[in-house]
Amino acid sequence: MGNCFSCFKVPLPPTSTDQSIALDHKDETMELRGLFQNSCQQSGSFVPETHVNGNRKSISTLPTFNTVGSDNCGSVPSVQSNLRLSRGFYARLPPLGRSGTSSGLNLSTEPKQQKEPSESKLNALFDQYKDPHEDVILADGIERLCDDLQLSPDEFKVLVLAWKLNAEQMCQFTRHEFVTGLKAMKVDSIRGIQARLPEIVQELTVNSDLFKDLYRFTFRFGLDVTSGQRILPADMAIVLWKLVFTIREPPLLIRWLKFLECHHIRGIPRDTWNMFLNFAESIGDDLGAYDDAEAWPSLFDDFVEYENDQMNQNITKDDIMKDASIDKA
Repeated sequence: MGNCFSCFKVPLPPTSTDQSIALDHKDETMELRGLFQNSCQQSGSFVPETHVNGNRKSISTLPTFNTVGSDNCGSVPSVQSNLRLSRGFYARLPPLGRSGTSSGLNLSTEPKQQKEPSESKLNALFDQYKDPHEDVILADGIERLCDDLQLSPDEFKVLVLAWKLNAEQMCQFTRHEFVTGLKAMKVDSIRGIQARLPEIVQELTVNSDLFKDLYRFTFRFGLDVTSGQRILPADMAIVLWKLVFTIREPPLLIRWLKFLECHHIRGIPRDTWNMFLNFAESIGDDLGAYDDAEAWPSLFDDFVEYENDQMNQNITKDDIMKDASIDKA
């Protein structure tokens, strides 16, 4: 049926001089005359029946036919009056637009197109937060941006925003990063960013490839690129591990961070950071699946050995307590 009303239109009587067609039309007119006369003999309103698109429809409202004649009894509705009635009926039907339905079927198969972000609006938005002396959003501007987004600067969503902007370093957004990143997010306003961030977080919770990309970005984001830093300081690594694992937290994360703090590890290389995600996903909570013959970083060997020692010590203490309770008995 598409977007056309042609299938609903009431055909006009032909103007042909064909005698048989004229007689048929006259018979239909007489039938209508009888119908209207019989209806007027009943008390109250009448309910004439008409045929619309092959279906019988009841029209119960008397005022609809006031245009037929002076009293609705002795007059026969003309073809033009019938056409007006039909048009009035179809005017009350829901429009058959692009997303209209017919017989319960959705005619719209194309996804709704998102409005393309305005580059001028993005540049104006950037100008609200950029530093007065540099064409960059620095720490103060990021703090104001976070206030407007109703986020804390150390919140997981801010890390996600930095990832989507592909920010080169912490506490700084360049104009190119800001405009290009928000265009890719299909937003150009504070309200748009607020609406889009929860959707991205939801995608990260179910898509492991997306989360891996965010995880690897986090290491680079934490480096001080101005000094050429290549190893992430352990205290910064601990903060970022807690932050990035706001979602999808592995069971052994807390024990791993405690191990790093107790052993005063100085820094985390990129390989160790990247492989920890595989390590956490493939090794069970009890570390029973760990194989030191595999090519894991030596720091993982130290961690597993430390955990096993802790476990053995706990077992020994439990045995001592058990033996002591037996002796007392």
